[in-house]
Amino acid sequence: MNENLDFFTQAKNLKSEFSQASQSLDKNQLDRAIEELRIAFLGRKGHVQSLFENLKSVPKEERPEAGKAVNELRGYLESEIEKLKKTALQSQLGKLLDKKPLDVSLPTEPIPGAIHPVNLMKNVILKEFRRLGFTVYDGPEVDLDFYNFSALNFPDDHPARDMQDTFFVNADKPTVLRTHTSNIQIHAMLNEKPPLRIVAPGRTFRCDSDLTHTPMFHQIEAFVVDRNISFAHMKGVIDQFLKAVYGNDLKTRLRPSFFPFVEPGAEVDMQCVSCRGKGCRICSQTGWLEIGGCGMIHPNVFESVGYDSEEFTGFAFGFGIDRMAMLKFGLNDLRTLFEGNSKFLAQFPINN
Repeated sequence: MNENLDFFTQAKNLKSEFSQASQSLDKNQLDRAIEELRIAFLGRKGHVQSLFENLKSVPKEERPEAGKAVNELRGYLESEIEKLKKTALQSQLGKLLDKKPLDVSLPTEPIPGAIHPVNLMKNVILKEFRRLGFTVYDGPEVDLDFYNFSALNFPDDHPARDMQDTFFVNADKPTVLRTHTSNIQIHAMLNEKPPLRIVAPGRTFRCDSDLTHTPMFHQIEAFVVDRNISFAHMKGVIDQFLKAVYGNDLKTRLRPSFFPFVEPGAEVDMQCVSCRGKGCRICSQTGWLEIGGCGMIHPNVFESVGYDSEEFTGFAFGFGIDRMAMLKFGLNDLRTLFEGNSKFLAQFPINN
């Protein structure tokens, strides 16, 4: 800006300079170029500010008109800057719209990682139980003797306690690592009123370790309490559940057995998943595999939670999730599930 020119000519020339500068902006960096143009003309050290500072050199009688001219110039430049910004934005949007659209139907890259086979099996099981109308319930892994044994009809001197190979945590106030997820049955019945339809998965603990047993393992307990519940209802639910997991052609059977918390009780057998009943090494040539236990909930269990056993009946059954995973995925050694071998776990991709 030439300070030798009169004030009004300087203002007029600034308008012309701005027009020329706005037409020669860098198209590749338009946002940055517009901001630099704004700073040059409207910044604290820009041309318009210089004009305001030069007002003192204008004759006193011309200052009002000169001030008005500078304000009009500033308003004009601000308006033009906003127009340039809108033009830049529209240009950017146009470029985005001109790009080849993303084909959302294309397959995505596989998600890295794997689902542990026990969790994979649990997800399959819970999906079926939810379909059957069961609610998933949780409970403590370290629990009082009352919930794990006494309320489930295990007297203090009952030999069935020895069957459990229990980890005792506190002898003064009898506390144990739960030996089954049946403790959740007691917690649920003490907190809920019938009718109940509950499934309870979780970790359990027993002093046992071999090809088919580990000190920590996973169980799933399911039970129903309502009026007029019968053994036939239990058989139907178990049969439907196992067929959903292992195939609709699977056959199941019940064998009389003893469990303190049910009466009558039974072992649940299903056709060998390998030979489908023909007999093989896995089923010891019998064609059948023991998969869990079941029975009608004992009246003493109802009494321990305040249910009227004359009004309500119910059934309960439990299975080992680890064993079900072994059979589902054709594993030979239960301990393989807990060794943390990445090559083994990679067989079960997360996309499953």
